[in-house]
Amino acid sequence: MLGGVNDAGLRELLGLLARGAPAEEFSRPAAAARAAGARPAELAALEEATGVALEIHRTLAQHRTREAELTALFDTAGDLAALRDLDSVLRAITHRAKQLLHTDVTYLSLNDEAAGDTFMRVTDGSVSAAFQQLRLGMGEGLGGLVAQTARPYATGDYQRDPRFRHTAAIDGAVGEEDLHAILGVPLRLGARVIGVLFAADRSPRGFSPREVALLSSLADHAAIAIDGARLLEETRRALAELGVASRTVQETSDALRRAEEAHDRLTGLVLRGGDLGEVAAAIGALLDGGTLVHDADGTELARARSRPVAPPARAVTASRASGRAVAEGGTWVCAVLAGPELLGSVTLTGRPALDEAGRRLFERAAMVTALLLLLRRSVAQTEDRIRGELLGDLLGPSGDPAGLAERARRLGVDLALPHALFVLHSDAAPRPRLLTAAAHHARERRGLAGVHHDHAVLLVPSRAPGADAAALAAALGRAVGAGVTVGAAGAGDGPAGLPAAHEEALRCVTTLCALGRAGDGGTLAELGFLGVLLGDRPDLSGYVRAALGPVLDYDARRGSDLLHTLRVYFASGMSQARAKEVLHVHVNTVVQRLERIGRLLGPDWQSPDRALELQLALRLHQVSAPRDAEPAPRDPGPASS
Repeated sequence: MLGGVNDAGLRELLGLLARGAPAEEFSRPAAAARAAGARPAELAALEEATGVALEIHRTLAQHRTREAELTALFDTAGDLAALRDLDSVLRAITHRAKQLLHTDVTYLSLNDEAAGDTFMRVTDGSVSAAFQQLRLGMGEGLGGLVAQTARPYATGDYQRDPRFRHTAAIDGAVGEEDLHAILGVPLRLGARVIGVLFAADRSPRGFSPREVALLSSLADHAAIAIDGARLLEETRRALAELGVASRTVQETSDALRRAEEAHDRLTGLVLRGGDLGEVAAAIGALLDGGTLVHDADGTELARARSRPVAPPARAVTASRASGRAVAEGGTWVCAVLAGPELLGSVTLTGRPALDEAGRRLFERAAMVTALLLLLRRSVAQTEDRIRGELLGDLLGPSGDPAGLAERARRLGVDLALPHALFVLHSDAAPRPRLLTAAAHHARERRGLAGVHHDHAVLLVPSRAPGADAAALAAALGRAVGAGVTVGAAGAGDGPAGLPAAHEEALRCVTTLCALGRAGDGGTLAELGFLGVLLGDRPDLSGYVRAALGPVLDYDARRGSDLLHTLRVYFASGMSQARAKEVLHVHVNTVVQRLERIGRLLGPDWQSPDRALELQLALRLHQVSAPRDAEPAPRDPGPASS
């Protein structure tokens, strides 16, 4: 017996405690003793023992609840630690909070430091879209107050609680979700609040300190997990960016290595004496496309694996301005530059999609092309200087013709061939530009070009100086973009006749300019009687042949004497009436003969300048022809005309 309590009742109470029976079953021992007629003292002792047993029962229940909550917290911490994705961590936090506190809705907001508010990040049990997208300013509503003060707050019925600053947006969203009881606790990392964890019910009720402590403990674990997941995501992002950067560095390194190898290959090709054709072929092979090289004027210098394509002027200008290769119309164009000077361009065809590495490789190829063009120009300038010096020696006094011929032979010029000397003049084109164009022609025709007595001079093989002078005037005019006057003179074979030929060509170019024929080309012999008067070596028979050749040939073929009729016509003052008296023929016969002469000599044969040349030719023919060869004057009838 203990305090008057019978052993049977005490053992039953202990059994109820041992098996964790419900509290209502603890009244049965006292009821059974009362029914059995126990004394009042025994009943009082048994009821006292029942109260102690109930207190022990409540304490054990609290311990079991706390143990379950701690176990749930430990499980939550383990689960959160295993998660690596931030969204998964946030969803797990709200779901576990709902399970622990047995509420209708749980949700979590995160602070936006840039905006200065907190926004709804994830919910569990919510049905309102407005509630799920809610943003709370610091200090607004229950959540804004928790985020601002870093302290937990709870309300049994939020809509009627005056402690909070109500706003239309918050109250509308809470009303749409039909929430009343709300508990919010801060998510803290040290002294910094990163968000708020909420638990809410759709009916009014209070939250016990145990629930506040439980949700706060979960919030502490959640804050650590959120920060860990965020750091992990940042680490992953940094690693991904590092991987991209590493690949970019590797790709750039590979591109630079390929570009250096290509540059070394092309440079080596140039240094070994490769020409533009080989460089163009190498560029095409490196970039797997067709290649064309043009000079600054757009003239094609080399081509490989491509049809002829003119360089787009707009693309060349853009490339020259930017210093980069430019794409236009499915082709890539890169200006070939030496400092600010445009040397030409390189065009790549068949590669419309060129990546950055290929573009830089193409630009390096253009630099190598510039090196080759500069080298070619330097060689050409040196060769032109040597050729110009030789031409100056050939045109000046020299006592060693054999030595000059040998020097010319070493430069590829054979003075034993018939040559012509051309003196060039232009009022608009600069002399250096004119000399450059002349040197280009000299190289093409195995001749010499230089400056002599302040004029550009060209010496090339020629059997028709007059025709070549006219063609040269046209070609040089196109090259320099201005009119070029060319005076020519045959130089014969060997260097001996070159000084005299130069003097004649110089007089010819002066006469052409004086006659208003600037931009034309020819010889003194082609200038009519002026050429005869100005020439040191007048070709009288050539002049006569040039002026009267068609009439002379006609008379020789037909046995007529139109030449005599022409001479009488001019001697009669170009009067048909007086001419018919001298010729003793009818005036119609004179008319018919003159018409025939007009068809032979051209319609302008009676113009003042032409008539003067014809009369001079008639006089020269008369004095130069042998007297016994002069045909006797006769009176050819109309049939002989």
